[in-house]
Formats: sequence, structure tokens, C-alpha cells
Amino acid sequence: MHRIRFWRSLKLRLFIIIFIVGMIPSLIIYQSILKSYEDRAVKVRTVDVQNQLTILANHLITYNYLIDPSSNVVNAELNLLSNLYSGRVMVINNRLKIVKDTYGISEGRTMVSEEVVRCLKGSSISNYDRVNGYIELTVPITETISSVGATEDLPEGTVVYRGALLASTSTDTIMTTIQIMRKRAQVIEIIVIILLFALAIVLARVLVKPFDRISKQIEAVKSGTSDGPLAVRDYLETQHIVSSFNSLFEKMQKVDESRREFVSNVSHELKTPLTSAKILADSLNTDSEVPVEVYKEFMSDITQEIEREDKIINSLLELVKLDKDASKLNISTVDINELTEIILKRLRPIARKNEIELTLVSLRDVVAEVDEVKLSLVLSNLIENAIKYNSPGKTATITVDADHQYFTVEVSDTGQGIPEDELDSVFERFYRGDKSHSTNIGGTGLGLSIAKSAVLLHKGTITVKSKPGEGSTFTVRIPIKAKL
Repeated sequence: MHRIRFWRSLKLRLFIIIFIVGMIPSLIIYQSILKSYEDRAVKVRTVDVQNQLTILANHLITYNYLIDPSSNVVNAELNLLSNLYSGRVMVINNRLKIVKDTYGISEGRTMVSEEVVRCLKGSSISNYDRVNGYIELTVPITETISSVGATEDLPEGTVVYRGALLASTSTDTIMTTIQIMRKRAQVIEIIVIILLFALAIVLARVLVKPFDRISKQIEAVKSGTSDGPLAVRDYLETQHIVSSFNSLFEKMQKVDESRREFVSNVSHELKTPLTSAKILADSLNTDSEVPVEVYKEFMSDITQEIEREDKIINSLLELVKLDKDASKLNISTVDINELTEIILKRLRPIARKNEIELTLVSLRDVVAEVDEVKLSLVLSNLIENAIKYNSPGKTATITVDADHQYFTVEVSDTGQGIPEDELDSVFERFYRGDKSHSTNIGGTGLGLSIAKSAVLLHKGTITVKSKPGEGSTFTVRIPIKAKL
């Protein structure tokens, strides 16, 4: 069903639910009314016939009908009762012999049935046969011994069961009435179905309308005719959807703004070395009598600008590669202490040139599952920054530690530090700590961005703490076991 596009409509499902929820009570009420009427009608008919049979039983004793069934009065009453209720009445004496049958087919026969036997013991019984459409009743024929007929065995006031009246009455009139009621109820039911159908359509449309408004507003944002946040607050569900979309939209705007800023920064960074090289080259071309020393100096500067351009391009390619190969980590088991020592050994000549002392503090031996090349890139960038942005005669400390799940590498320097309002920006592309794109310090401003991307690929985190004038501490925290 989920593959059928029509069935996947929320409006259709709401319509079906509302329609069914409305129909079920209606059908229950419909059946309950008919059943209630039938039970009530059968009960009233049963009571009426029982009363008539009780009166008739008294007349049978009065006219001594069980002994002499020739009484015209009693016979007329029996026939009247039989015709009135479209049924049959039989008079049975205490020897189970049928004295009178209004159908005239069983007189003189013996009636042996549980109902009659129980009736002769004083029980009045009624049964409703719905399938065959009749009510069967048995009423005892009793005589109370008077003072005239009292004996030693039957003292005055004794109740004697002389026989039983067995009657069956048709329920055709009740069924006819029920059929009439059923037809009328069906008409009402059809009207209810039509009203429920219309109501279900209206309610389904009304209930889905907020989602339609959300869809239209999203289409407006998509087409560019609207750039504001969504505002549909009809339901909690729509509020959640709108809130999530607005958060996503805000994030997309930030990404788009970041992309534009990135393109602008890339253009600037790539243009600056080219502009410098062009100016130097033009200076050489416009002056035909340039001394060899100046010529060599200018060519050296041009070479430096070209090298700077090459660094920027390589850094950008590294960023693109990290984004493209996000799931392609070459995981291996690496000794983090040894790797850090190798990187420090490679960077110590640069540190000595800048009069910076590099110190490695290994709090414990750490072996982890990482991409050695990418982790080397992370540590190299952080340690290079600790050298570049430090002050001569200061120190940079690299601390390796671990717990049972993660290992950490802290790179601390005692340099100029980072202002608090810039801490959130240090990992942005082309960020420079001195807030200018000066080439005095060198670098491309992409190192920390590359480091963060590589750490995130390892499902790790990189954070920074810094105070102006006291230095900065970058902390890399990566799972010991690779989480791919």
C-alpha cells in the first residue's frame, strides 16, 4: 500500500479515519435501536399473553374444563386468544394429556416435554425463537382448595396444579414493524453516510490545510519569492516542522553566506600574490637599466609570491579532497607518541629559527586506530601555528594523554593569544590571527580549517582556549577505536 501514491496521501487517510469513526457509532446505534425495540416488543407480547393465559387458566378451573371440555365460553376464549395473537393454545391436564388444541390436531395425545413437566411443578416458562418467529409460553393451571372441598390430605388453602396451558404466538407483526423501522433507519443511515462523507472531506481538507501552507511557503522560498522564515503555528506538529525547517534554512543561509565569503576570500588570496608578482615583473619590464642585484631581488620576490600561490592552491586542493573523501579514511594502528615525536623532529629546525622551544609531554603511551597521514596533517598545522604565532624565547608544549575511549593531543603556546570574540572564527577558512591578510607571518589561513575537517573525519573534536597575551591551547580529542 505504501507504494501506491494515492494511498500515501495524508488527506485521504484522514478522510478514511473520520468517515470510519463516524460510521461505526452510527451503525452501532442503528443496530442497538432495532435490537432494543425487538427485545421490548417481545417482552411486552410475552407479558400480555401470560396475563391472558393466567386469566384463562382461572376460567378453566371455574368451568371444570379439564374434566368437561365442552364449555362454549372457554372454547370461545381459547379461539379468541389463538386468533388474537396468531398462535396456538393447548390445554394439558396433570396426566400430560392434551385436553384441547386450538389447531384441533393433537387432542387426546400425550404431551411429554421438559417445559410442560416443569410447568406442572409451578414454573411459568417463556422461550423466544427468533429464527422461526414465535414465542412459546407455558402457564400452570392451579386450584386453591376451598373450605368446601378441603380434606385431610388437602387442607384449605392448598394450591394444586391441575394442568398446564401451552401457547405459541407468532411474532410476525413485530418483525413487520422491525422491517418498517429498518427501512426508515436505512434511509436515515444513507443521509448520515452522505453527511459523514461531506464532513470527512471538509475536516480532512481543514486538518491538512496547515501542511499545504507549509508546502506553499517552502515552494516560495525555493523559487526565491520569499526569503523569510516559515510561520505556520496551527498544530504542535506544524510548529516542529516549521521550527526544523527554519533552523535548516538559517543554516543554509549561513552556508551560502560562508560560501560567498569563501569565494571572495579565495579570490583575494589568489589575486594578491599574482598582483604582487605582476607589479614586480612590470617594474623590471619598464626599466631597461635594472642593476643585476635589484633584478635578482625582484626575481626572488616573484618566486616567493609564486610559492605562496602554490601553497594556497595546494591547501585548497587538500580541503576539497577532505570534503570529497569524507568516508575514505586509511585506518591503521598508530603509535601516537611516536608519530608526534617524528613531527616535532621535522619542525624543530623551524622552531629554532624562530627561537621557540618545543616540548613533548607523554602522560601515557597511546596506540590508536587512525589515518596516519591525516592525523599528521592535523598535528603539523597546530604545531606550526604554535611556532608562527609565538614570541621569540617562548615555548610550545605538546601533551599526549588518553582515557579508556579517547586520546587527546594538546598543543599549547605562550604567544600573543586570541581575543575572546574571535575564538569562534579561528577554524574558518582564511582566518588570520592578526585580523589582516598580511604576509608577515606567512601561511594561507587554511591550516586550522584543514585540521578541523580531518579531526571530524575521525569522529573527534578540536577545541581552543586562549587569553590575549598568555597564549593559546588547542585540544584534539579522537576515539582510540575507529568509528566508521
